[in-house]
Amino acid sequence: CDWSSDVCSSDLSFLLLCLVGAASLDEEKNRPVTKVINLLKDMQAQLQKEQEEDEEVYEKVACWCETNDKEKTTAIADAEARITDLTSSIEEHTATSSRLNTEIKNLEAEIAKNQEALDKATALRQKELAEFNAEEKDLLMSIGALKSAVTVLSKHHESLAQVDDTQLLSVAAVIQDQFRKHKLMLEEIVTPAQRKAMKAFLQAPGDYFDADPTFKQSYAPQSGQIFGILKQMKETFENNLSASQKDEMAAQQAYEDVKAAKEAEIKAGEEQRDTKTQELANTDEALAQAKQDLEDTRNSLSADQKFLMNLKQTCQMTDQEWEERQKARQEEIQAVSEALAILSADDAHDTFTSTFNFVQKASKQESNRDKAATVLFQAAKTYGNQQLAAI
Repeated sequence: CDWSSDVCSSDLSFLLLCLVGAASLDEEKNRPVTKVINLLKDMQAQLQKEQEEDEEVYEKVACWCETNDKEKTTAIADAEARITDLTSSIEEHTATSSRLNTEIKNLEAEIAKNQEALDKATALRQKELAEFNAEEKDLLMSIGALKSAVTVLSKHHESLAQVDDTQLLSVAAVIQDQFRKHKLMLEEIVTPAQRKAMKAFLQAPGDYFDADPTFKQSYAPQSGQIFGILKQMKETFENNLSASQKDEMAAQQAYEDVKAAKEAEIKAGEEQRDTKTQELANTDEALAQAKQDLEDTRNSLSADQKFLMNLKQTCQMTDQEWEERQKARQEEIQAVSEALAILSADDAHDTFTSTFNFVQKASKQESNRDKAATVLFQAAKTYGNQQLAAI
Protein backbone atom coordinates (compact mmCIF):
# COMPACT_ATOMS: atom_id res chain seq x y z
CA CYS A 1 0.00 0.00 0.00
CA ASP A 2 1.16 3.39 -0.81
CA TRP A 3 0.69 5.35 2.38
CA SER A 4 0.89 8.53 0.48
CA SER A 5 -2.03 7.66 -1.69
CA ASP A 6 -5.50 8.90 -0.93
CA VAL A 7 -6.88 5.41 -0.78
CA CYS A 8 -4.37 4.33 1.78
CA SER A 9 -5.01 7.46 3.78
CA SER A 10 -8.76 6.73 3.78
CA ASP A 11 -8.28 3.17 4.94
CA LEU A 12 -5.96 4.27 7.66
CA SER A 13 -8.43 6.84 8.83
CA PHE A 14 -11.15 4.21 9.01
CA LEU A 15 -8.90 1.86 10.91
CA LEU A 16 -8.05 4.56 13.37
CA LEU A 17 -11.68 5.40 13.70
CA CYS A 18 -12.46 1.73 14.48
CA LEU A 19 -9.67 1.58 16.99
CA VAL A 20 -10.94 4.72 18.63
CA GLY A 21 -14.46 3.29 18.70
CA ALA A 22 -13.26 0.05 20.27
CA ALA A 23 -11.35 2.01 22.85
CA SER A 24 -14.43 4.06 23.50
CA LEU A 25 -16.46 0.90 24.07
CA ASP A 26 -13.91 -0.30 26.62
CA GLU A 27 -14.01 3.09 28.22
CA GLU A 28 -17.80 3.06 28.26
CA LYS A 29 -17.89 0.01 30.45
CA ASN A 30 -15.97 1.82 33.14
CA ARG A 31 -17.69 5.17 32.89
CA PRO A 32 -19.60 6.37 36.07
CA VAL A 33 -22.84 6.87 34.17
CA THR A 34 -22.71 3.34 32.88
CA LYS A 35 -22.21 2.06 36.41
CA VAL A 36 -25.24 4.04 37.54
CA ILE A 37 -27.26 2.69 34.66
CA ASN A 38 -26.30 -0.85 35.57
CA LEU A 39 -27.21 -0.20 39.20
CA LEU A 40 -30.57 1.18 38.14
CA LYS A 41 -31.19 -1.81 35.92
CA ASP A 42 -30.38 -4.11 38.83
CA MET A 43 -32.66 -2.07 41.05
CA GLN A 44 -35.41 -2.19 38.44
CA ALA A 45 -35.11 -5.99 38.29
CA GLN A 46 -35.11 -6.17 42.08
CA LEU A 47 -38.21 -3.98 42.27
CA GLN A 48 -39.97 -6.20 39.74
CA LYS A 49 -39.00 -9.30 41.72
CA GLU A 50 -40.18 -7.75 44.99
CA GLN A 51 -43.41 -6.75 43.34
CA GLU A 52 -44.01 -10.31 42.18
CA GLU A 53 -43.17 -11.71 45.60
CA ASP A 54 -45.38 -9.10 47.29
CA GLU A 55 -48.23 -9.97 44.92
CA GLU A 56 -47.86 -13.65 45.76
CA VAL A 57 -47.91 -12.94 49.51
CA TYR A 58 -50.82 -10.54 49.11
CA GLU A 59 -52.80 -13.11 47.16
CA LYS A 60 -52.31 -15.61 49.98
CA VAL A 61 -53.30 -13.05 52.59
CA ALA A 62 -56.31 -12.00 50.53
CA CYS A 63 -57.33 -15.66 50.16
CA TRP A 64 -56.93 -16.13 53.92
CA CYS A 65 -59.02 -13.02 54.58
CA GLU A 66 -61.77 -14.13 52.20
CA THR A 67 -61.85 -17.69 53.53
CA ASN A 68 -61.96 -16.65 57.18
CA ASP A 69 -64.49 -13.91 56.45
CA LYS A 70 -66.84 -16.45 54.85
CA GLU A 71 -66.28 -19.04 57.57
CA LYS A 72 -66.81 -16.61 60.44
CA THR A 73 -69.80 -14.97 58.76
CA THR A 74 -71.38 -18.40 58.33
CA ALA A 75 -70.46 -19.37 61.90
CA ILE A 76 -72.02 -16.16 63.24
CA ALA A 77 -75.22 -16.72 61.26
CA ASP A 78 -75.38 -20.32 62.49
CA ALA A 79 -74.74 -19.23 66.08
CA GLU A 80 -77.47 -16.57 65.92
CA ALA A 81 -79.92 -19.13 64.52
CA ARG A 82 -78.90 -21.62 67.21
CA ILE A 83 -79.33 -18.98 69.92
CA THR A 84 -82.86 -18.38 68.65
CA ASP A 85 -83.59 -22.11 68.70
CA LEU A 86 -82.03 -22.57 72.14
CA THR A 87 -83.94 -19.61 73.56
CA SER A 88 -87.16 -21.13 72.24
CA SER A 89 -86.21 -24.53 73.65
CA ILE A 90 -85.40 -23.03 77.05
CA GLU A 91 -88.77 -21.29 77.17
CA GLU A 92 -90.50 -24.52 76.14
CA HIS A 93 -88.58 -26.64 78.65
CA THR A 94 -89.22 -24.09 81.40
CA ALA A 95 -92.96 -24.15 80.71
CA THR A 96 -92.95 -27.96 80.55
CA SER A 97 -91.01 -28.18 83.82
CA SER A 98 -93.45 -25.84 85.54
CA ARG A 99 -96.42 -27.79 84.21
CA LEU A 100 -94.94 -31.14 85.26
CA ASN A 101 -94.16 -29.83 88.75
CA THR A 102 -97.76 -28.71 89.13
CA GLU A 103 -99.12 -32.00 87.78
CA ILE A 104 -96.85 -34.02 90.08
CA LYS A 105 -97.98 -32.00 93.11
CA ASN A 106 -101.63 -32.54 92.12
CA LEU A 107 -101.02 -36.27 91.66
CA GLU A 108 -99.28 -36.50 95.03
CA ALA A 109 -102.20 -34.67 96.64
CA GLU A 110 -104.65 -37.01 94.91
CA ILE A 111 -102.62 -40.07 95.96
CA ALA A 112 -102.52 -38.80 99.54
CA LYS A 113 -106.27 -38.16 99.45
CA ASN A 114 -107.02 -41.66 98.15
CA GLN A 115 -104.61 -43.17 100.68
CA GLU A 116 -106.30 -41.23 103.46
CA ALA A 117 -109.71 -42.42 102.29
CA LEU A 118 -108.42 -45.99 102.16
CA ASP A 119 -106.89 -45.67 105.63
CA LYS A 120 -110.17 -44.31 107.00
CA ALA A 121 -112.13 -47.10 105.33
CA THR A 122 -109.66 -49.66 106.71
CA ALA A 123 -109.86 -48.20 110.20
CA LEU A 124 -113.67 -48.15 110.03
CA ARG A 125 -113.70 -51.71 108.74
CA GLN A 126 -111.44 -52.84 111.55
CA LYS A 127 -113.65 -51.09 114.07
CA GLU A 128 -116.81 -52.62 112.56
CA LEU A 129 -115.16 -56.03 112.46
CA ALA A 130 -114.12 -55.74 116.09
CA GLU A 131 -117.66 -54.73 117.03
CA PHE A 132 -119.08 -57.58 114.99
CA ASN A 133 -116.71 -60.09 116.55
CA ALA A 134 -117.67 -58.88 120.00
CA GLU A 135 -121.38 -58.94 119.14
CA GLU A 136 -121.09 -62.33 117.47
CA LYS A 137 -119.26 -63.73 120.47
CA ASP A 138 -121.87 -62.31 122.83
CA LEU A 139 -124.77 -63.61 120.73
CA LEU A 140 -123.18 -67.05 120.45
CA MET A 141 -122.73 -67.17 124.19
CA SER A 142 -126.32 -65.98 124.71
CA ILE A 143 -127.65 -68.51 122.25
CA GLY A 144 -125.63 -71.24 123.93
CA ALA A 145 -126.94 -70.26 127.34
CA LEU A 146 -130.52 -70.08 126.07
CA LYS A 147 -130.15 -73.48 124.41
CA SER A 148 -129.11 -74.94 127.73
CA ALA A 149 -132.02 -73.23 129.52
CA VAL A 150 -134.47 -74.42 126.87
CA THR A 151 -133.13 -77.94 127.23
CA VAL A 152 -133.65 -77.83 130.98
CA LEU A 153 -137.19 -76.49 130.77
CA SER A 154 -138.08 -78.75 127.88
CA LYS A 155 -137.69 -81.77 130.18
CA HIS A 156 -140.15 -80.30 132.63
CA HIS A 157 -142.49 -79.03 129.92
CA GLU A 158 -142.62 -82.19 127.88
CA SER A 159 -142.34 -84.98 130.50
CA LEU A 160 -143.70 -83.09 133.48
CA ALA A 161 -140.62 -84.24 135.32
CA GLN A 162 -139.63 -82.35 138.38
CA VAL A 163 -136.70 -79.99 137.64
CA ASP A 164 -134.00 -79.55 140.19
CA ASP A 165 -134.02 -76.16 141.94
CA THR A 166 -130.39 -75.64 141.09
CA GLN A 167 -131.18 -75.98 137.40
CA LEU A 168 -134.10 -73.61 137.73
CA LEU A 169 -131.90 -71.07 139.43
CA SER A 170 -129.41 -71.46 136.56
CA VAL A 171 -132.18 -70.89 134.03
CA ALA A 172 -133.35 -67.84 135.95
CA ALA A 173 -129.81 -66.47 136.01
CA VAL A 174 -129.53 -66.95 132.24
CA ILE A 175 -132.81 -65.13 131.64
CA GLN A 176 -131.89 -62.33 134.00
CA ASP A 177 -128.45 -61.99 132.45
CA GLN A 178 -129.90 -61.84 128.93
CA PHE A 179 -132.43 -59.20 129.93
CA ARG A 180 -129.60 -57.21 131.43
CA LYS A 181 -127.40 -57.46 128.31
CA HIS A 182 -130.12 -57.19 125.69
CA LYS A 183 -132.74 -55.18 127.50
CA LEU A 184 -133.76 -53.00 124.59
CA MET A 185 -133.97 -55.86 122.11
CA LEU A 186 -135.92 -58.17 124.49
CA GLU A 187 -138.34 -55.47 125.57
CA GLU A 188 -139.42 -55.21 121.93
CA ILE A 189 -140.30 -58.91 121.59
CA VAL A 190 -141.65 -59.82 125.09
CA THR A 191 -145.31 -58.99 125.75
CA PRO A 192 -146.48 -57.55 129.05
CA ALA A 193 -148.04 -60.89 130.05
CA GLN A 194 -144.79 -62.67 129.28
CA ARG A 195 -142.85 -60.03 131.18
CA LYS A 196 -145.13 -60.56 134.21
CA ALA A 197 -144.66 -64.32 134.08
CA MET A 198 -140.95 -63.89 133.64
CA LYS A 199 -140.83 -61.55 136.62
CA ALA A 200 -142.67 -64.05 138.78
CA PHE A 201 -140.32 -66.82 137.66
CA LEU A 202 -137.24 -64.74 138.34
CA GLN A 203 -138.47 -63.80 141.83
CA ALA A 204 -138.89 -67.43 142.92
CA PRO A 205 -137.63 -69.94 140.36
CA GLY A 206 -138.02 -72.91 142.72
CA ASP A 207 -141.45 -71.96 143.97
CA TYR A 208 -142.78 -71.22 140.49
CA PHE A 209 -143.27 -74.96 139.84
CA ASP A 210 -143.63 -76.19 143.48
CA ALA A 211 -147.42 -76.07 143.89
CA ASP A 212 -148.99 -79.47 144.47
CA PRO A 213 -151.18 -79.81 141.47
CA THR A 214 -154.26 -81.89 141.37
CA PHE A 215 -153.46 -82.88 137.84
CA LYS A 216 -150.17 -83.10 135.97
CA GLN A 217 -151.48 -80.71 133.30
CA SER A 218 -151.60 -77.93 135.85
CA TYR A 219 -147.82 -77.55 135.41
CA ALA A 220 -148.03 -77.16 131.68
CA PRO A 221 -149.30 -73.58 131.38
CA GLN A 222 -146.64 -72.13 133.65
CA SER A 223 -143.72 -74.15 132.29
CA GLY A 224 -144.94 -73.70 128.72
CA GLN A 225 -145.08 -69.94 129.09
CA ILE A 226 -141.49 -69.72 130.37
CA PHE A 227 -140.36 -72.30 127.82
CA GLY A 228 -141.92 -70.28 125.01
CA ILE A 229 -140.23 -67.10 126.15
CA LEU A 230 -136.84 -68.82 126.17
CA LYS A 231 -137.35 -70.27 122.71
CA GLN A 232 -138.48 -66.87 121.43
CA MET A 233 -135.40 -65.23 122.92
CA LYS A 234 -133.12 -67.92 121.39
CA GLU A 235 -134.70 -67.58 117.97
CA THR A 236 -134.43 -63.79 118.15
CA PHE A 237 -130.76 -64.01 119.02
CA GLU A 238 -130.19 -66.53 116.24
CA ASN A 239 -131.97 -64.30 113.73
CA ASN A 240 -129.99 -61.29 114.90
CA LEU A 241 -126.77 -63.26 114.63
CA SER A 242 -127.60 -64.36 111.10
CA ALA A 243 -128.54 -60.82 110.10
CA SER A 244 -125.38 -59.48 111.72
CA GLN A 245 -123.27 -62.04 109.90
CA LYS A 246 -124.89 -61.13 106.61
CA ASP A 247 -124.32 -57.45 107.32
CA GLU A 248 -120.71 -58.23 108.17
CA MET A 249 -120.23 -60.09 104.91
CA ALA A 250 -121.82 -57.23 102.99
CA ALA A 251 -119.71 -54.68 104.84
CA GLN A 252 -116.56 -56.71 104.20
CA GLN A 253 -117.40 -56.99 100.50
CA ALA A 254 -118.11 -53.28 100.29
CA TYR A 255 -114.79 -52.59 101.99
CA GLU A 256 -112.99 -54.92 99.58
CA ASP A 257 -114.58 -53.08 96.65
CA VAL A 258 -113.61 -49.69 98.08
CA LYS A 259 -110.14 -50.97 98.85
CA ALA A 260 -109.67 -52.37 95.35
CA ALA A 261 -110.91 -49.13 93.78
CA LYS A 262 -108.72 -46.92 95.99
CA GLU A 263 -105.68 -49.13 95.50
CA ALA A 264 -106.24 -49.01 91.73
CA GLU A 265 -106.54 -45.22 91.88
CA ILE A 266 -103.44 -44.99 94.07
CA LYS A 267 -101.47 -47.28 91.76
CA ALA A 268 -102.55 -45.36 88.67
CA GLY A 269 -101.67 -42.08 90.38
CA GLU A 270 -98.26 -43.39 91.45
CA GLU A 271 -97.53 -44.64 87.92
CA GLN A 272 -98.48 -41.27 86.46
CA ARG A 273 -96.43 -39.51 89.12
CA ASP A 274 -93.40 -41.71 88.43
CA THR A 275 -93.76 -41.19 84.68
CA LYS A 276 -94.07 -37.45 85.06
CA THR A 277 -91.20 -37.40 87.57
CA GLN A 278 -88.96 -39.10 85.00
CA GLU A 279 -90.24 -36.75 82.32
CA LEU A 280 -89.50 -33.83 84.65
CA ALA A 281 -85.97 -35.11 85.25
CA ASN A 282 -85.40 -35.42 81.50
CA THR A 283 -86.88 -31.96 80.92
CA ASP A 284 -84.76 -30.36 83.64
CA GLU A 285 -81.66 -32.07 82.24
CA ALA A 286 -82.50 -30.84 78.74
CA LEU A 287 -83.18 -27.38 80.17
CA ALA A 288 -79.80 -27.29 81.93
CA GLN A 289 -78.06 -28.52 78.79
CA ALA A 290 -79.85 -25.93 76.65
CA LYS A 291 -78.82 -23.16 79.06
CA GLN A 292 -75.22 -24.37 78.96
CA ASP A 293 -75.33 -24.60 75.16
CA LEU A 294 -76.80 -21.11 75.01
CA GLU A 295 -74.00 -19.73 77.15
CA ASP A 296 -71.35 -21.55 75.10
CA THR A 297 -72.93 -20.42 71.84
CA ARG A 298 -73.10 -16.81 73.01
CA ASN A 299 -69.45 -16.94 74.05
CA SER A 300 -68.53 -18.49 70.71
CA LEU A 301 -70.61 -15.89 68.89
CA SER A 302 -68.94 -13.06 70.77
CA ALA A 303 -65.50 -14.49 69.99
CA ASP A 304 -66.38 -14.95 66.31
CA GLN A 305 -67.81 -11.43 66.06
CA LYS A 306 -64.69 -9.99 67.66
CA PHE A 307 -62.47 -12.07 65.40
CA LEU A 308 -64.43 -11.04 62.31
CA MET A 309 -64.27 -7.36 63.27
CA ASN A 310 -60.51 -7.59 63.79
CA LEU A 311 -60.20 -9.59 60.59
CA LYS A 312 -62.01 -6.95 58.55
CA GLN A 313 -59.89 -4.21 60.09
CA THR A 314 -56.69 -6.16 59.54
CA CYS A 315 -57.59 -7.12 55.99
CA GLN A 316 -58.72 -3.58 55.22
CA MET A 317 -55.41 -2.25 56.52
CA THR A 318 -53.63 -4.93 54.51
CA ASP A 319 -55.47 -3.80 51.37
CA GLN A 320 -54.62 -0.19 52.06
CA GLU A 321 -51.00 -1.01 52.76
CA TRP A 322 -50.91 -3.15 49.62
CA GLU A 323 -52.32 -0.33 47.53
CA GLU A 324 -49.86 2.10 49.08
CA ARG A 325 -46.96 -0.29 48.47
CA GLN A 326 -48.12 -0.89 44.94
CA LYS A 327 -48.42 2.81 44.31
CA ALA A 328 -45.04 3.53 45.90
CA ARG A 329 -43.36 0.66 44.06
CA GLN A 330 -44.87 1.69 40.76
CA GLU A 331 -43.65 5.21 41.30
CA GLU A 332 -40.21 3.89 42.24
CA ILE A 333 -40.18 1.73 39.15
CA GLN A 334 -41.37 4.65 37.09
CA ALA A 335 -38.69 6.89 38.62
CA VAL A 336 -36.02 4.31 37.90
CA SER A 337 -37.35 3.84 34.39
CA GLU A 338 -37.37 7.57 33.77
CA ALA A 339 -33.85 7.88 35.16
CA LEU A 340 -32.72 5.00 32.98
CA ALA A 341 -34.31 6.56 29.96
CA ILE A 342 -32.63 9.88 30.64
CA LEU A 343 -29.21 8.43 31.46
CA SER A 344 -29.32 5.89 28.68
CA ALA A 345 -30.24 8.53 26.16
CA ASP A 346 -27.59 10.90 27.52
CA ASP A 347 -24.95 8.20 27.73
CA ALA A 348 -25.67 6.88 24.25
CA HIS A 349 -25.56 10.33 22.85
CA ASP A 350 -22.34 11.07 24.72
CA THR A 351 -20.75 7.86 23.47
CA PHE A 352 -21.90 8.46 19.93
CA THR A 353 -20.55 11.99 19.81
CA SER A 354 -17.26 11.08 21.47
CA THR A 355 -16.81 8.20 19.01
CA PHE A 356 -17.68 10.11 15.83
CA ASN A 357 -16.65 13.55 17.10
CA PHE A 358 -20.15 15.04 16.89
CA VAL A 359 -20.36 18.28 18.80
CA GLN A 360 -22.67 18.31 21.89
CA LYS A 361 -22.95 21.07 24.39
CA ALA A 362 -21.81 20.17 27.85
CA SER A 363 -24.77 22.01 29.36
CA LYS A 364 -27.20 19.65 27.60
CA GLN A 365 -25.49 16.59 29.10
CA GLU A 366 -25.36 18.06 32.55
CA SER A 367 -29.02 19.05 32.33
CA ASN A 368 -30.15 15.49 31.53
CA ARG A 369 -28.04 13.99 34.27
CA ASP A 370 -29.27 16.56 36.79
CA LYS A 371 -32.81 15.77 35.75
CA ALA A 372 -32.23 12.04 36.32
CA ALA A 373 -30.61 12.74 39.66
CA THR A 374 -33.53 14.94 40.67
CA VAL A 375 -36.02 12.21 39.80
CA LEU A 376 -34.11 9.64 41.82
CA PHE A 377 -33.61 12.00 44.76
CA GLN A 378 -37.30 12.90 44.93
CA ALA A 379 -38.27 9.23 44.80
CA ALA A 380 -35.70 8.36 47.49
CA LYS A 381 -36.88 11.20 49.72
CA THR A 382 -40.59 10.45 49.25
CA TYR A 383 -40.39 6.69 49.91
CA GLY A 384 -37.31 6.59 52.12
CA ASN A 385 -35.36 4.44 49.69
CA GLN A 386 -31.71 4.54 50.75
CA GLN A 387 -30.56 2.83 47.56
CA LEU A 388 -32.03 5.54 45.38
CA ALA A 389 -30.56 8.18 47.66
CA ALA A 390 -27.12 6.52 47.39
CA ILE A 391 -27.35 6.43 43.59
